[in-house]
Amino acid sequence: MKHTAFTNARAPHPISEIEFCGWVGQAVPGDRLEYHRGFLVLDAFPVISKLADSDRKCLALLGGRAFWAAEAGLVHLVQERIGPDHFAYIAIARPKPKAAAVSLSALLLAEQQAA
Repeated sequence: MKHTAFTNARAPHPISEIEFCGWVGQAVPGDRLEYHRGFLVLDAFPVISKLADSDRKCLALLGGRAFWAAEAGLVHLVQERIGPDHFAYIAIARPKPKAAAVSLSALLLAEQQAA
């Protein structure tokens, strides 16, 4: 039985939606990426967030893209409780669908054209 070494990554800085997509595109099944630490729904909410407006908007885009990747079957999204109202948000790469010969960039382009 062949064993694969998985990569666990915690971003040293807040990652962008594009960096997240790049990770999804090259990750092997089982790779983990912590893409946010805090309380995502509150951190991305305009009235409550303590983040600068530009950072909050980037986080909202990242959260939406992570959800999109999960819905597309590319990742599992999990949370690890760090403390009260503080979580690590983790994406775990899933096996790429065998029937799909479409690349991640083609999926993203199709989504943009539909919008």
